[in-house]
Amino acid sequence: MKLRFLLVVFLISLACKPVAESQTVDARQPRQERAPIPASVSGSRRTPIVTVAHDVGPAVVNIQTESTIRRREVDPFFAPFGVFGGRDRSYTSQSLGSGFVWSSEGIIVTNNHVVEGASRITVNFSDGTQVPAKLIGVDPDSDVAVLRVDAKNLLAAPIGTSSDLLIGETVIAVGNPFGLSGTVTTGVVSALGRSVPSKEAGRTFTDFIQTDASINPGNSGGPLLNIEGRVIGINTMIYANAQGIGFAIPVDRAKKVIQDILRYGQVHSAWIGAVTATITPEEARRTGLHASRGALVARVIPGSPAQAAGLKAGDIITAVAGRSVDSREAFSTYTATVASGQPLPLTVSRDGATQSISVRPTEAPRDLGLRILWEIAGLRVIDQSGTVVIDEISRGSRSENIGLARGDVIVGVNGAEVASVKDLNQALTQSAERSSVVLQVARGRYIYSLTFPMGT
Repeated sequence: MKLRFLLVVFLISLACKPVAESQTVDARQPRQERAPIPASVSGSRRTPIVTVAHDVGPAVVNIQTESTIRRREVDPFFAPFGVFGGRDRSYTSQSLGSGFVWSSEGIIVTNNHVVEGASRITVNFSDGTQVPAKLIGVDPDSDVAVLRVDAKNLLAAPIGTSSDLLIGETVIAVGNPFGLSGTVTTGVVSALGRSVPSKEAGRTFTDFIQTDASINPGNSGGPLLNIEGRVIGINTMIYANAQGIGFAIPVDRAKKVIQDILRYGQVHSAWIGAVTATITPEEARRTGLHASRGALVARVIPGSPAQAAGLKAGDIITAVAGRSVDSREAFSTYTATVASGQPLPLTVSRDGATQSISVRPTEAPRDLGLRILWEIAGLRVIDQSGTVVIDEISRGSRSENIGLARGDVIVGVNGAEVASVKDLNQALTQSAERSSVVLQVARGRYIYSLTFPMGT
């Protein structure tokens, strides 16, 4: 009798095991198919927008994140005495955003600010399937994040180009505003090459696509599509106090960021070594410059590709690879999409004459930030007890003239906190093309913000 019972249990376990495995696989493999548009729907209703929403909708996902927030609470009874009563409490914060399938092999793209600080990320597909996601890498400067999910043969969104966008052409935004999955809105390309400051991120984003397609909280990370159903941008932000003003990251810029993250785990920015400033017609008339628009070369870093190519301070860059340059931001945007070692033709105005210069960008030197600190500020620093301490000041430098002294502590660069020489070097390297750098320097209980021009 006992042997018969054990045999029955064994056979039941064999029968159940394949079912359990099948259920596990099905739960992790989203079904993105969507029923065809009914034949009863007339051709006049099958507009291009309807077709795009139908075809691309399943590739758009909802991104759900959880973050752990720790706060110290103080007992109000003991607070006046400044002792006891304090304890650390942890809270779980949840947020929603959007994303889309970049690759059928489980690559999901969204915004950096959607997943920033997240301890858990879940991707929700249009069929209701929930899959945990792993963060591969981010680029805060372009607000792009790349995730991977354990799912194969996904329906990916077709990737287009943003290089030939036209003002006024129809665009379609798909996302999950306020958690309303699969919301489709339409509009036009309102403007190109917008520079948008972000107080939350503490930086200015450049070369954004402006659109009047309705974008709301929760749309961030979703695709902006053209009328052919191809991704031409990644929706990222709105003007909170305006209507019909939304912004998206151009897909051409995002492509390089995503490719670098997938290949290296981080962005490899090509380095030229030219610090530039925007030239306006008004400033050109005031200073007697020969070009009325462009990027004025304010400094050429010694040993850089720009110096090797013959670029000089005072040159005005008016075009990159045939594309017109009317600002420092435009020049930075064009160079941000160039691979290291790829020749880059520049059109330059020098003393009223137009010249063609070919520069070959390289990887930035590992100590570039510290070199910049010495060149513009005359400072050398050391790590000391978790702080960045000024160890040497060049005679006659701006730092000496404004009264900095050995032992002063650098606590921030352009508003971003630094706690080591490595942090400082990285922050200054990222600021290598800015027109100025702001150092936050602490002395005693006071913190001073000091501006150092990058130009000569």
